[in-house]
Amino acid sequence: MKSLEKTASTITAASMLLLLMLFTNCTNKKSNILNKTDSNSQDYSVFNSRVYTTAHSTNLKLSLTGSINFKGFKQPLETESAIVINPSKTFQDFLGIGAALTDASAETFYKLPKAKQEVFMDAYFNPDKGIGYTLARTIIHSCDFSTESYTYIEEGDVALKTFNIEHDRKFRIPFTKKAIAAAGGKLTMYASPWSPPAFMKTNNNMLQGGKLKADFYQPWANYFSKFIKAYEKEGIPIWGLTIQNEPMATQRWESCIYTAQEERDFLKNYLGPTLEKEGLGDKKIIVWDHNRDLLFRRANTIFSDPEASKYAWGSGFHWYEDWKDGQPMFNAVNAVNEAYPDKNLLFTEGCNESYDLNRIENSDPKLAERYGRSMINDFNNGTVGWTDWNILLDENGGPNHVGNLCFAPVHGNTKTGELSFTNSYYYIGHFSKFIRQGAKRISSVSSSNNLLTTAFINKDNSIVIVAMNQSDKKVSYTLTIGSKTATSNILPHSIQTIILNTKI
Repeated sequence: MKSLEKTASTITAASMLLLLMLFTNCTNKKSNILNKTDSNSQDYSVFNSRVYTTAHSTNLKLSLTGSINFKGFKQPLETESAIVINPSKTFQDFLGIGAALTDASAETFYKLPKAKQEVFMDAYFNPDKGIGYTLARTIIHSCDFSTESYTYIEEGDVALKTFNIEHDRKFRIPFTKKAIAAAGGKLTMYASPWSPPAFMKTNNNMLQGGKLKADFYQPWANYFSKFIKAYEKEGIPIWGLTIQNEPMATQRWESCIYTAQEERDFLKNYLGPTLEKEGLGDKKIIVWDHNRDLLFRRANTIFSDPEASKYAWGSGFHWYEDWKDGQPMFNAVNAVNEAYPDKNLLFTEGCNESYDLNRIENSDPKLAERYGRSMINDFNNGTVGWTDWNILLDENGGPNHVGNLCFAPVHGNTKTGELSFTNSYYYIGHFSKFIRQGAKRISSVSSSNNLLTTAFINKDNSIVIVAMNQSDKKVSYTLTIGSKTATSNILPHSIQTIILNTKI
């Protein structure tokens, strides 16, 4: 009798489980069908649209140049350029776009008239008057874009008793506070060191590479903690930090070498535990902070170690790997994204090197297009945020204490007091002004190598599509979303942002 009762009970339980599985399966299918239907049946012809354009050799600089009209679906021909958007396929959350607030930028800023200083701050950080930066990088003591090498302690002070940030109070701290205020009171800020103090290194020099001596791993970790607390006491919140700027580059300026294993061990045995002990465990730690080419190698070593990986928010990377053959290695970013989907990718530095005023005055399209090409490809490969290098430099591409002069999107002439906004500034603005924090990247594909594209959906459900034409010819193309297609065109060597908003 008990056996029959047990059998009946088992059958009943099995039947209920089967019914539950069938119900769940049907519900999931229904949900998928609804999602698919919602995406494909959305009538984009009733959307408001605005098109903004920046084009070389024209007066178009983030200029409103019209709108687009969606009509019935049109299958593009193989001979046509076409962009296809699928808003139902979403990817990474968008952290923000910004630049580095270096000593060079701060010193140049304070050499400009106050009226120009206000113009500069609005141009970068005000989302209405400017391009709405929300992300910023700062430096931990000096780098090449400082007028001198310096640290926050007296040489030889292992206990860090002399630690103070007095040097930064003259230019960089007030400059950073102005940027935060101009951004509406909030700026996602992370910090990077270029070198530990000379006495902590194997070459006893802040310049020319060298390594962090094993005896100084803990004092150097303590240095990070003191920096964060000192800046936050000044009213500058530090969201995160990178372990070392370009840890594989021996430079004639501030630099320090870490192998992948050394960076891993410093993170898991010293930096991570120290920040937690000091109540700073919420700070985001970013590894690598160097070029795309070796990004995957470094990620494998650190993220495959559970004790190191638990402290790492993600990987940072730069774009200077193209010195090898002129080609950026975007696939390396995708490789890390695929292998470690739980980690974040952040572009931490890029600039056009070897400053030459003639290239700006002649509007060399390669300068701005390097930004557009990298941003589109990096975002499409999973990057959550993008940080330019110096936000401002002077009329010579500095100041820089080793003569490593570079371009910036904006240059301030310290002799005349004038600001020069290059096309790079406007190209970056095509992303930063319209894609806002918390947006999600959506699926977007172009059928033409000359027509690059990426797309995001903001929290307010507005869709932002960026398209860049890197050819010498005007390109006509179709834009298809769901069951609707629009026809548009884009000028030679230009970039467009298309905004779609529902009518209310």
